[in-house]
Amino acid sequence: MKPLLRAATRADLAAIQRLYAQQVRDGVATYEYDIPDEAEMASRMDAVLGGNFPYLVAEYDGAFAGYAYASPYRSRAGYRWTVEDTVYVMPGLGRRGIGTALLERLMQECAARGFRQMVAVIGEPDNRDSVALHQKLGFTTIGIFPGLGRKHGRWLDTVQMQCALGRGTQQAPDDE
Repeated sequence: MKPLLRAATRADLAAIQRLYAQQVRDGVATYEYDIPDEAEMASRMDAVLGGNFPYLVAEYDGAFAGYAYASPYRSRAGYRWTVEDTVYVMPGLGRRGIGTALLERLMQECAARGFRQMVAVIGEPDNRDSVALHQKLGFTTIGIFPGLGRKHGRWLDTVQMQCALGRGTQQAPDDE
């Protein structure tokens, strides 16, 4: 069975917030400490969509299965062609192609919007599923920042990976 992908809507916010809350509370995919409520997640979604970035939801077997979005990598003008990806899949739904489908579509939509590079900032090199997902879709490891963050009483290393989109750096952007 393949996941169904579609644009995220406000109707998805409760499911998105629950999945993200679990990661904030229990995981290290995000270094956020305080669980944002649904209103905060709506504000974040508005910022993503208002910046012309894609925000996607996956459904699997008729139920919410995960989400992905792109956002600015950095705020300075010279980075405007580079995005950072975010992908979350519901616990227990790994290895069903959901993350792959989300990230692949996210990359396609970002390339179609003129973005040239995508960066993955992965909390912990031990997050082998996320590292493998990104490698599968052409990302290369740029480096590991030792002890860049702290959560759950321990210092966390952070993996940075990168993948060219569209024409990458082979040609100047049209809107330069």
